[in-house]
Amino acid sequence: MPPALFDSSVYISALRQGRNTTISARRIADGPLWLSAVVLGELYAGVQDRDLITIERMERDLHSARRILTPTFNDWTMAGRVLARLAAKYDYEKIGRARLTNDALIAMGAARLNITVITFNARDFSRLAEFRSFQWQEAAF
Repeated sequence: MPPALFDSSVYISALRQGRNTTISARRIADGPLWLSAVVLGELYAGVQDRDLITIERMERDLHSARRILTPTFNDWTMAGRVLARLAAKYDYEKIGRARLTNDALIAMGAARLNITVITFNARDFSRLAEFRSFQWQEAAF
């Protein structure tokens, strides 16, 4: 059972459906669940008051388990290189590349630790995988 982490899209979907994010996440993941610090930042940036306790609990639990994935210097530089190549191939302007920066950081960290990214954002992650191999799959719940 390989480790997995969820992109923000999975948590956002679970929260919108009124699901307890931690419980839903554990049911979907076959292996140990990780949390990207990038995803955590995205969740806090857009959290509704009613969901704040759920996000804080998830952060606490996964931090205690030492399963928070934080981008390294190499993750940042690799993300920049991948985004430049992706922009050249798909003619992304600077705004398009900036929009993908967080996804690229998530993907580079996941690749480094051989963690599978689970997402509802298949288009962007499949394109990132063209330039830096990593495991990802589309979420289904």
